[in-house]
Amino acid sequence: MDRHVPDNQMNMADGVRQFAASTPNALALDDGARTLTFAALADRAARVANLLLASGVRSGDRVAVLLHNRLEYYEVAVGIAMAGLVQVPINPRSTPPEARHVLEHSGARSLVVDEALCELAAAAGAEMAPNRVLCLGGSSLGRHYEAALESARAVDPRISVDERDTYAVYYTSGTTGRPKGVMVSHRGRVITCYLTALAWSLGPGRRTAAISPLYHGGGFTFSFAGLMVGAAVSLMVRFDPEEFLARIERDRINSTFMVPTHAQLIRDAGEAARARHDLSSLDVVYFNAAPLPHPLKLWMLEEFRGAAISELYGSTEASMVTELRPADMRRKPGSVGPAFFSNEIRLLDDDRRPVPDGEPGELWSRSPMIMNGYLGDPDATAESVTEDGFVSAGDIAVMDEERFLYIVDRKKDMIISGGLNVYGREVEQAIVEHPAVKAVAVIGAPSERWGEEVTAMIVVTDGREPPTPGELDSHCRASLAGYKVPRAYSFIDALPVSAAGKVLKRELRDQLAGAALVRPPERR
Repeated sequence: MDRHVPDNQMNMADGVRQFAASTPNALALDDGARTLTFAALADRAARVANLLLASGVRSGDRVAVLLHNRLEYYEVAVGIAMAGLVQVPINPRSTPPEARHVLEHSGARSLVVDEALCELAAAAGAEMAPNRVLCLGGSSLGRHYEAALESARAVDPRISVDERDTYAVYYTSGTTGRPKGVMVSHRGRVITCYLTALAWSLGPGRRTAAISPLYHGGGFTFSFAGLMVGAAVSLMVRFDPEEFLARIERDRINSTFMVPTHAQLIRDAGEAARARHDLSSLDVVYFNAAPLPHPLKLWMLEEFRGAAISELYGSTEASMVTELRPADMRRKPGSVGPAFFSNEIRLLDDDRRPVPDGEPGELWSRSPMIMNGYLGDPDATAESVTEDGFVSAGDIAVMDEERFLYIVDRKKDMIISGGLNVYGREVEQAIVEHPAVKAVAVIGAPSERWGEEVTAMIVVTDGREPPTPGELDSHCRASLAGYKVPRAYSFIDALPVSAAGKVLKRELRDQLAGAALVRPPERR
């Protein structure tokens, strides 16, 4: 690099480097069929780094990673960091236009791809020199990964980077629009990993499970935090609830990060499936990415009584922002907790003035973990980051007298009905308390009379009959003001969600035109 970089810089490769030196034979990764020690992981990561550098890419260049969950994901990520390059994960469930947007917008100069995804990469226009493409499990595009690794040098190149330089570019899920590239630094991600380890008991001798998609920032970082501090990671290539329960017993798993969908699938697997396995080793579970419905939270607290269960709120832009800790899970229903370590929080109105306690405002946070900005989009960065370093992902929250936060909606999802603001999450929390409701999402449907009318899209609990609109109306009125109560309901098979478990409300709005809506009796 042109500028002098001190040697004492945080780097996302350093945890693997440290434990490869101090405990080389300790288990690092286990996918149920293969294992890697820390020494083997560091060796293979160094080979990846040297292969990429030998292809002509240089420090700061971006490397697209298009992989399913697999052990190699971690060695590729560490190798990219060792080489001073920038990781650009691509969702393997992307359509060709979506993948093309990430490739083109990021300016990726190299690609690591799964053989099973080469057709997607080709359709997305991944036109790179063959020596800049590494293909896992084949050679449809570029070089065969394992063959190339065998011939590569296993010496860590230790390319210097400033800890504030970008480590990865994560493209947001696009639930409300075209994905933007969120630039996260080595420093921000290393601190995120260390605070994850501090909050949820990762470290040498401990075993954590990786069950979420690794292309997603949370799924990768929460598991990679284990490697940063010497813990072993049990990776699930794809999530299956019964297999996960078996892995808890087999691997003596101590902790895991989940999204609510995982908990729902475990519950749906039935009591008999859980009874077949010894789950006593699991002592920490933490949730993120999507709201944890209160009935599901209570079920987890009862079913996994030996585990400390937490719920946190965060975003790709801000990393972790709040945590509802185990002691408060029952007494603060609907809350995502007070500020997480190192965070300062502000709730501001549209003019960026503080709102009083109990009033909704846009949530802004500041910590050492926030993003560097949006890649190639200074205007969007300026809209989302204040001059004094507070960042917003566009969520609306309320703070109570104990400084516990309650997320009430995304700013772009807020419903304005008859001139009054309705926050969808508040309505969703009321509806999901009905025993016949398995899942629900609330959106605004166009209305000539009201501008928008509150509309609930409901998935019915397995084995139950759909509740009548009148029954739902009475249920909601017990806890909601009249203007917040849905004016229409639609019963659907499943909510469209991203791989991170976030409901894609944009898709629900698209479905409204063909949806069969039912309405409660006319109100008097």
